[in-house]
Amino acid sequence: MKRPTPLPPGPGQESVWDYPRPPRVEPSSQHVEVWLGGVRVADTTRSWRVLETSHPPTYYLPSAAFAPGALRPAEGSSWCEWKGRAAYLDLVTGDVVAPRAVWTYPEPTRGFEVLAGAYAVMPGAVDRCVVDGETVRPQEGGFYGGWVTDVVVGPFKGGPGTHGW
Repeated sequence: MKRPTPLPPGPGQESVWDYPRPPRVEPSSQHVEVWLGGVRVADTTRSWRVLETSHPPTYYLPSAAFAPGALRPAEGSSWCEWKGRAAYLDLVTGDVVAPRAVWTYPEPTRGFEVLAGAYAVMPGAVDRCVVDGETVRPQEGGFYGGWVTDVVVGPFKGGPGTHGW
């Protein structure tokens, strides 16, 4: 499959086509919030972004960012060629449950150790995720957990016809 033509980034923007493969992890001091059932269930200015070619960033939040009782272990796991085995969690507030909306790498592979004890949230599974006041748009396709903001330009992997990128 032919690589798509990257969109040129404007001032203050990043092209996901400048992100590396294999991906890298970088700390972030951006203000990150997660909302479910009308309640803010996570809030932090200390997170990590995973940056991978053709993908919008995925944000990983420390456990302390989540409201008490908001994370509940769920069934199943998956495998990432870069980070290792992922475990899933439900995100919970009151009567509202977002099943398997959160994942973590309990024992991440070499190079991703900083993600141990950190949690990523699937933006399309919750009311909204917010970065520095901007509501995130979920990465298309429902499989990847990228957070699309006005800071990043694509095109992004995930939608129809992008499998081979």
